[in-house]
Amino acid sequence: MAENVCHLSPPQCPSGTDPDVAEGSGGLSPSQREVLERCLHALTHAKNDSHVLAALLLITRLCPAGQLDSGTLHRIFEAVGLNLPARLLVTAFRGDDSSGLPPEDLISLGAALLAALSTDAGMVAHPQLLSTVPLILSVLENGPTRTQKRTQATNESESISGSQTGSAADSPTALDEALACDCYQVLNAVCALPHGPEQLLTRGAVLALSRAVLKNQTLSREKGLPLLGHLLSSGVRLRAWERHSSDLLSLLGTVSQNFCQASDQARLEMCSNIPLFLPPPGVESESPVLKEIVGNLWASLRPLVQGRISPEHLGPVLVLSACLLDLFGWESTGPPKFCCLLVNRACVEVRMGLEEPPGTEISPQLQHTLTACYRIMEAAMEQACSQGAPSSPAPPQTAIAGLSLQQSRQVLGVLEEAFSAEIYHLKQVEQTAYDDPFLFATFRSLCAWLAEETSCLKDDVIDLLPFLIGYAKSHFKGGGEGKGLADWMSKMSLSSSSHDGTWSREAALRYLLPALCHLSAEDGPRRVLLSLDTPALLVDFLSKGWASLRGQSGKTVTRDPSLETACSALLNFAVTEPERVRTDPCFVALEDMLSEALPVLLHKPRLLVFAANCCTLGLMIGRLKSASTELGQRRFFSSALSFLLSAVDRSGQASEAARISVLWEERWEEAGELWRLGLQALAGCVRAQPWITGLIREDGWLQNIFALLGSSGRLPDRPSQEALEEVLCAVTKQCPVCRADIRELVKSSSCGSLQEMPQLSRILLE
Repeated sequence: MAENVCHLSPPQCPSGTDPDVAEGSGGLSPSQREVLERCLHALTHAKNDSHVLAALLLITRLCPAGQLDSGTLHRIFEAVGLNLPARLLVTAFRGDDSSGLPPEDLISLGAALLAALSTDAGMVAHPQLLSTVPLILSVLENGPTRTQKRTQATNESESISGSQTGSAADSPTALDEALACDCYQVLNAVCALPHGPEQLLTRGAVLALSRAVLKNQTLSREKGLPLLGHLLSSGVRLRAWERHSSDLLSLLGTVSQNFCQASDQARLEMCSNIPLFLPPPGVESESPVLKEIVGNLWASLRPLVQGRISPEHLGPVLVLSACLLDLFGWESTGPPKFCCLLVNRACVEVRMGLEEPPGTEISPQLQHTLTACYRIMEAAMEQACSQGAPSSPAPPQTAIAGLSLQQSRQVLGVLEEAFSAEIYHLKQVEQTAYDDPFLFATFRSLCAWLAEETSCLKDDVIDLLPFLIGYAKSHFKGGGEGKGLADWMSKMSLSSSSHDGTWSREAALRYLLPALCHLSAEDGPRRVLLSLDTPALLVDFLSKGWASLRGQSGKTVTRDPSLETACSALLNFAVTEPERVRTDPCFVALEDMLSEALPVLLHKPRLLVFAANCCTLGLMIGRLKSASTELGQRRFFSSALSFLLSAVDRSGQASEAARISVLWEERWEEAGELWRLGLQALAGCVRAQPWITGLIREDGWLQNIFALLGSSGRLPDRPSQEALEEVLCAVTKQCPVCRADIRELVKSSSCGSLQEMPQLSRILLE
């Protein structure tokens, strides 16, 4: 900067409006306009920095930045550019005394210029303005004090880098309110850009603003917290928490402390702000600090839930409750009586909101509240449905400690009423509303209920099946762009499953799949599902999922439980609807896909459960078909024989029962029943397609099985033993050569006796 800069006082944020200024649009009076034109003329013809600063000072004192129209701002920009305010900040941060102005004055003037220029959307996106963000953040965090530590921030700013601002060790100084006002004006303008939150995150805004709040810097609570709340509720939320979890936890601690220390009325007003500063579910889930904060929040929230509050305040209270449940379930919510009360309030709110006459519009605010109620209901449903099922207790984090059976039944009762209201609402929906995010939230909530409970409201659910299938099919087939849904899914906290939080066209179908698995096992719902061509939809989903998995290898392979659930639903159709399987073209396409998939899945151990589903489903279909020796079918059955064999391993002692192989052992609870069902289906295939016995001999399957059984001739459990015996009996009956092979294997000293297989023994003696 030139050394002949005159000594000027920095302009201040105007506290009022000049009486000469015209009211209404904030325009300038004729006399002001004349003076402004003279200043602009002087500015455009300035010969050095002194003249430039003098003209700018007059302009900033003449009228606030908000009263300058876009054309005037552009004229100032063309005359000065963003170079001057940037140089003012850089000079101040470098501590260059050659300017003749104190650093505080340079920073104030530079920030005032940037604030004025940032009111224009075209200028705020300029790279040179963005390059000043780290310096502005440093001012807000530490005050306008010259420190050596800022030299690095200055260099990074000049290269438009995205590093963070000064350390927490910097000693903050008093920050002028007018200067803070200008700095926040710039940051808010940047944040309003299409990728504004991203721009601020990469330049260290989350860290600097958090520390400014913790240091209680000027306007940090009034302007810094709202800006942080916006950033942490945008698309950068997860990355912000991953990068700055320690500072954000400290910030959350401060925010929650203020909440807990406030009066009940003040807390009601603060409820809507707390969720903005909570971490996403799954982040910092093991943090004792976060658990303590959540426990304190619940302690302060309980009196609000228990008290009489207006609908205006009840909404934010329920939203905050849902967000806390997302983090730690019922762990620190409170006693069972309070948990039941919370669920009841959520269910009542859902009934009141949804049981309105057709055509009644639900306000955005109420939609937000009801979506939170859905999350409370889902958490309660998982708990209530787990009562009386000791084989599958609720995880400790989700369990309501001490909930009695009577309380559990009461919870199920109010849940049933609320889900009945959801069904009523969904029945009124027109197809034109399929892209409505709230509709998706309601659909998802009902699917969560149906995944656990299909016996209640059965007739209503059957009547709703055309909508459920039509809605899922519409999105899966690409009937809507889903833009609103994509935005909603990116913001809404759902659950921790791998597919939540990311919108894709099959998302609706994914949520419906568990319900379809249950409903396809029952005669009444299954007939409706068949009339809606549901098997074809499931086959399309399975084929698309396999196409995605096929390209994965090694550690990149990711298990997709939804594909396994789709197989289970199709398996129900294959078991109960043989004629439909024989005649529906979609099952031919399914066979082709399974013939391609199973040989590949043999080499993907991470997908063992999916492979077990594919193997069993293919064998179940195969038992219904007539003899076929197509190459694809031979490849499938050969792979199925290898796959079924891979589950068994020889015991260390020949006299002991064979054991489950290491590959299968950790997944046996999920895949064991599929393995037994697959053996039974293989027996059916042998009876329906005798040519398979030739393949069994070619692959040496009999020799391998008896070798694995050892001298004991038995498997670890009776159901598995009986399933294997059924296959061997079918092979023995269908193939005389195989019968002779088995006799020889039994006689050999290395293979087992038939004491554990009485049916096979009788057939061999015939």
